[in-house]
Parts: sequence; structure tokens; C-alpha cells
Amino acid sequence: MRKLFLICKYLKTYGQVLRWRYKLRIAIIGAGAMGSIFGAMLSSASDVYLVDLLEAHVQAINKNGLVIEKTDGVSETCYPFATTDPMEVEGEVDLAIIFTKSYDTEAAAKTAKLLLGERGLALTLQNGLGNVEVMAEILGDERTVAGVTSHGGTLLTPGRVRHAGQGPTYVGDSPLNHQILTQIMETFTSAGIGVTLSDNLETLIWGKLIINVGINALAAILRVPNGVLGVTPACEKIMAGAVSEAVAVAHASGIQLPYDDPLQQVKKVCADTARNRASMLQDILRGARTEVGVINGAIVEKGNAFGIPTPCNRLLSELIQALEATSEKRL
Repeated sequence: MRKLFLICKYLKTYGQVLRWRYKLRIAIIGAGAMGSIFGAMLSSASDVYLVDLLEAHVQAINKNGLVIEKTDGVSETCYPFATTDPMEVEGEVDLAIIFTKSYDTEAAAKTAKLLLGERGLALTLQNGLGNVEVMAEILGDERTVAGVTSHGGTLLTPGRVRHAGQGPTYVGDSPLNHQILTQIMETFTSAGIGVTLSDNLETLIWGKLIINVGINALAAILRVPNGVLGVTPACEKIMAGAVSEAVAVAHASGIQLPYDDPLQQVKKVCADTARNRASMLQDILRGARTEVGVINGAIVEKGNAFGIPTPCNRLLSELIQALEATSEKRL
């Protein structure tokens, strides 16, 4: 009996070591600028599978590798698996990171459901509000994880991405998934992605939302990189109006923001990501649909519910919608 006990104890310990040393299998659903950056970094510490609908991007990666331009001018090339068809991913994955546009969240969650193993988790690092709720309807609350990241990137050409800014990444913690979340955190950290587990992610999601409210639509309308906004008084005036409205809505929602001076924080992000083209600007330049509805539009919608005027965010939203509607008629 004693011998059997020791064998079982050994096998249990050995199994724990195997699980800890097991290289995570990670699917990146939506491998645009941000998905490519995370996929490239994580490929050094895990098995990565990029799933994206942009065929030219996937073909370029499979032919020449994924090239990441860093802020210091150095370029690195990695060779992750890339496909437009999620059914080409062999075997189950432990983690699906969703980086699609918010309007594709439902489809991305359904793809994640196909790829994930029995205990696998889906993590959203998307912009805006509402993505977690959409994912949870399909995957369940217990398999849905929210996160925010301060990394920034620009898709230059198919297969080539500029990593335009780095910053912290936060992932929501939960007692049910703490063990796998800890392994995810360790994997991210070993890949050079600084990540912290957080019990108060809603604060951080709103913190990022207000950054996007101050930058994305304004950069897209003016067609300038982030750095221009924070040093141009005429831009700052509009930025201040949009941010002030968003802060009022956040406070009405009972949100304690993660910084004391929201406008200064937005300007700091502009400076830290000076060369970056905001994701909404990238969408406008290629005539694609934007996420203005879950950023500035979300502030307008929630402002209406609280009786808070949001004229600046309403105008920015309407201008972006007008740009989308007239993309084929641009001079």
C-alpha cells in the first residue's frame, strides 16, 4: 500500500511538472497588426496559429515569414503557422486570443469554440465595449476572459507589421481559471509581453476606452499619426472635449479610472506611440468599416442613458460614419 501511494504521488507530481512545462497551443483569431505582433512574440514561447481572413497577408507570411519592425528600426522575422481556414489548425488549442474588429466578435467566438480544447479559454484584447458579453453568450462566462493591452501596431504591407508602441497588458483573473491563467501569464512574460492578472479589469477596460476616445476618431478624420494630436493645440481642444464627455459617462457608470488626469494620460499615449497610425485611421485609409460604434459611439449611447450630453463624441462618430459611407467617392 505504501509503495502504491508513493507511485501515485510521483505520478501526480510528474504530471504537474509536465503540465507546467507543456508549451501552450495558441490561436490568434484576427491576425492584423496587433494579432500579428502578439503572434510573433508568443511564437518564441508557444505553438502559435494565426487565423485571418486577409488572404494576401496569410500568403505573405507562409511564403516569406512574418516581419515585425520594431521602434528601434530593427526588423525580426518569424514563421508561425498562418491560415484563412480555422479547420486547418490540427488539434485543439489551449488559448484563443481574439483580435478581430468588434463587429466580427461573434464570428470569432464561434471560431474559438471550434478550436478550443475542453478546458481552453478565449481571451479578448480588442478595443471598445461589449466584446466580452458577445463572447460569453457563445462560449460561456467560464471560458471567456477579458484583457486590455497598451501595445500598438500598424500593418504596413501583407506580411509586414510595425510594432509602434509597447506597454502593459492586463488579463482578468478568476478563481476557476487561476491555474491556467497563471500559465498564460508565464508564457506571455517569457515571450517578452509584460502581463498582470487583475481582479478589477472593468476599470482598465474603461481606461483604455477613454484613450481610444481621445485618439482614434480624431486621428482618422485628420489622417495623422498619434504624435501629432498631442502637440497641436487645435487637436487638443477637440480631444479634451471628447475625453471630458467620456470621463463624465465613466463616473456615472461607477467606474474609477486607473489614472488621475485622463487628458494628460491620452497625451502621454500620443507621445509614447508617436509614429503609430491609430487602428481607426488604418481602417479609413483602406476603406474598411471602423469600430467607432464601440468607442465614441458607446460614449454617446451610455451618455443618452444617463442624460449626459456628448456632442463632441456624437460629431466624431457621425464624421467617421460619413467617411465610411463615402469611401468610394473620395477625391
